Amino acid sequence: MTGISRKKAITVGDAIKEMFVKEHLSASHNTRRIFDAWDDASGARNFTSKRFFRDGILYITLTSSVIRMQLSVQKDLILARMNAILEGDPLFIRSGSEGPVKEIRLK
Repeated sequence: MTGISRKKAITVGDAIKEMFVKEHLSASHNTRRIFDAWDDASGARNFTSKRFFRDGILYITLTSSVIRMQLSVQKDLILARMNAILEGDPLFIRSGSEGPVKEIRLK
């Protein structure tokens, strides 16, 4: 069997990441992971009505002004938690060395 070359074995996680990048699916996939990280880090899933992510800024619309005030005091902590969650997420596709979420804006 000459002429057949073997490729280096990769993990399933790496294969999935490669597929997402190759098929240009990583942006929407990453956005979904960021929204999940918001839910986990903030605990405000039930009070979140809209989410939007662009250029490192996460825009969140909340249904409760009381929750919005509580979360605005904790924004830096939530931001750090989110980036830690994403750093530990094997399916999150990183594009740079710093955390993917740079700022949170609450409405």
